[in-house]
Amino acid sequence: MPNEEIIPFTPSTLETIDRAVFKFVDEILNPHSLTNKGFSKVPILWLGTERPYQIKHDKNLRDEVGKLILPLITVTRTNVVRDDWKGSYQAYYPLETGYQGGSVEITKVIQQSKTRNFANTRKNKQDKGQETGRIIDTDTGDVAKHTQIVYETITIPKPTYVTCMFEINIRTEYQQQMNELIPSFIIDQKNIYPIVEDGYKYELFIQDDYGLSNNLANLQSDERMFNAKIQFKVLGYIIGDGTNRNRPNMVKKQNAVKIVVGEPRVVNGIPGRNGIILD
Repeated sequence: MPNEEIIPFTPSTLETIDRAVFKFVDEILNPHSLTNKGFSKVPILWLGTERPYQIKHDKNLRDEVGKLILPLITVTRTNVVRDDWKGSYQAYYPLETGYQGGSVEITKVIQQSKTRNFANTRKNKQDKGQETGRIIDTDTGDVAKHTQIVYETITIPKPTYVTCMFEINIRTEYQQQMNELIPSFIIDQKNIYPIVEDGYKYELFIQDDYGLSNNLANLQSDERMFNAKIQFKVLGYIIGDGTNRNRPNMVKKQNAVKIVVGEPRVVNGIPGRNGIILD
């Protein structure tokens, strides 16, 4: 059988996409605003965590009575849609045809050392005593074509393409703070952006509606607040079933280029058997 090597790797999951989006807001956009403590970075909060954890993890997010200190930006994933007709692999890959979910080939290169060994063996049979050199066809006088080539192929489980929607909420206490934060989400240079996490790359699109609102018309004693709601569309992919199945693996294998059928023989008086050897 062809040589195979199974290599575990960290798959792309929904959490991987979540971290990529959070880092985009936190590190790439890097929002800052002027507050009563000076020009400082606005805290970024992922809404997927429980409120008790938020309170204990960063006590600077809330005041003495437990209210959130503004300005603040929150990030949450609102929807996931599977899309089988996007990306590089659009055909259906049934489970039975590949390793753990249908495999796709991501690279194929010539294994130089083993291919050279076959070429040298062939040369030795033609010209005893010479280890290397080109093989000459005795009939035509041309350089003979070497056909015993060993390829090393790497396959991974087929990725499943998904479209994820994220909601970014900007909350400020003053109009000036909102005016300082919104432009980072508007400029064309960041409307379409490749986001990266764990070596995986996804495409992020900032949607056009910014959903501005406020409670200035409310004359009651509620805290004054300006809001902006921004949607992110992320084209991503996941690999494997997560914890519901064994961790997906990368398979590295080499093709068989020569089949040797052994002849019947006797060794130490014991009759041999016909064998098939795959190199």
